Amino acid sequence: MLRSQSRGGFEKFEMPKGGYDQMDGAAVGGAYQGDNGGNDSPMSFEEIERPPLRHVDKYVRAECPCIKTTRYTISLMTCLGFIISFGMRCNMGMAKLQFENGSVKYNWTVAMESAVDSSFFWGYLVTQVPGGFLASMFPANRIFGTAIAISAFLNLLVPGAMMLHPTVVILVRVLQGLVEGVTYPACHGIWRFWAPPLERSRLATMAFSGSYAGVVIGMPMSGILTGSISWHAPFYFYGVMGLIWYCFWLWLSFEKPRQHPTISVKELKYIEKSLGESVQLPMPTIATTPWRHFLTSMPVYAIIVANFCRSWNFYLLVLYQSAYLKHSFDFRIEETGLLGALPHLLMTIIVPFGGMLADHIRKSGILSTTNVRKLFNCGGFGLEGLFFLVVAHATSPMGAVTALTLGVAFSGFAISGYNVNHLDIAPRYASILMGMSNGIGTIAGLICPIAIDHLTRGQPKSCWSTVFTIAATVHLVGITFYAIFASGELQPWAEPTVEEQRAWDPVGSGYEKETTFNDAGDGGTAGGMMDPSAQINATKTVSYGAVQQHVANNPFAYPNAISEEPVQPEARDTYLHGNPTERTY
Repeated sequence: MLRSQSRGGFEKFEMPKGGYDQMDGAAVGGAYQGDNGGNDSPMSFEEIERPPLRHVDKYVRAECPCIKTTRYTISLMTCLGFIISFGMRCNMGMAKLQFENGSVKYNWTVAMESAVDSSFFWGYLVTQVPGGFLASMFPANRIFGTAIAISAFLNLLVPGAMMLHPTVVILVRVLQGLVEGVTYPACHGIWRFWAPPLERSRLATMAFSGSYAGVVIGMPMSGILTGSISWHAPFYFYGVMGLIWYCFWLWLSFEKPRQHPTISVKELKYIEKSLGESVQLPMPTIATTPWRHFLTSMPVYAIIVANFCRSWNFYLLVLYQSAYLKHSFDFRIEETGLLGALPHLLMTIIVPFGGMLADHIRKSGILSTTNVRKLFNCGGFGLEGLFFLVVAHATSPMGAVTALTLGVAFSGFAISGYNVNHLDIAPRYASILMGMSNGIGTIAGLICPIAIDHLTRGQPKSCWSTVFTIAATVHLVGITFYAIFASGELQPWAEPTVEEQRAWDPVGSGYEKETTFNDAGDGGTAGGMMDPSAQINATKTVSYGAVQQHVANNPFAYPNAISEEPVQPEARDTYLHGNPTERTY
């Protein structure tokens, strides 16, 4: 019998009508099947406290009308946030090209230009790891949204700062980097509560595809606005769009499914059942974070190396792709923006497609999670490195653009490798690990502009072969290290300690646990029922959902799917209990 709490304060017991065997759990296009309200798991959802509707919710529900599920609405809004964030990073590159044309003159030295280019990453590096803890201490959705909004406001100040002095520009860019440094860790903090384990790849890659869609839109948009209006226009456009997006984010996003006022009971049940009890554990603090294990774990280093390699080539393209096309093949500014966006357009399509394909392979049992991560990461990086060698020796604009487009597009599969891997090996510490790996990856954003500015200064055509050969070599090192040391399995140090479990487990030492699903003879009483006294003081095992071993085609049918539930200890008084001869009246 299973325990559920009724309104009257007493306990009632009932058998599940369908249970896990009727739960499909597979989301197709954001929908899922199998949970029709009566097929409850051992965790009862009869009494779900819904938060009160806000004033705006009484008139317009907090949902996108074209998207059926709330978790995909969160993913779409996160994607749009990244589109604005990375679009703002394209503004400076187009402004610099306008300066070179002579219409605007800023006599910056090579050192000053490199400082302006890399200043964003000085701040971006600093807040990566702190961003992971901020996402643990405060609602991750608020951290993410506030960071984008502040960065958009600072983007409005860049044109004025450039009128004053390069040092003021550097200061504004450093502040932008500081606030945007928390976005990636906060994004993983969002998925800790919103992403069912077997949908992690598709939800995370849908959100992260905004990084590349931001370049797709940002390059041509910045080029068109710069060429047709002025170099100020892109900064003002993205600043205003970021503030508008923030208003919608406050309306549509919530920290946890339970806090969403209009989420359907079906979806709430599906998300919470699939995540299990791990989300109820207290968030890690600086003291409880296993830093020593982080520093000695090779799967962690594999993610860090892959992130560094990805960052080197990504920032190379964001900052210098337009300059490469202009200097090597004499494209106009508007053309460099449009052609530069083409590779990232294909990548934007491939990233979420790769996420769905990775989830399908994992769920069907074709490959283990470890092999899926290695296949997608090494395949994506390997193809990009190969095409970069073609770009390095290209002599025609058509050949260069084609190789560049294919290389960047295929690298989209790698996002389903290293960029989701944090949630596989340590879901509790995913936001902190994301901050660490992205922070070290940001070092590439610091080194890359300085190295390329010195390589390209004075010989803007012949040097690009060296630039792309170095980029291909970086990827070769990355895929070799990742193929050897990466893992997709939950690491032993990622489990909560016994002390943490006891602090979370509300069952005291004087309480009993009961289950009707024990095998006969195990500690045994007749009929296969375990002696209740044998279950006293037992420690609850925390479930991480589908990151554990699962049955093919039924990810929620675990060998120990039925969790034990506490009940009150047996009454010992003799007033109303015991045999009739033992009672006292």
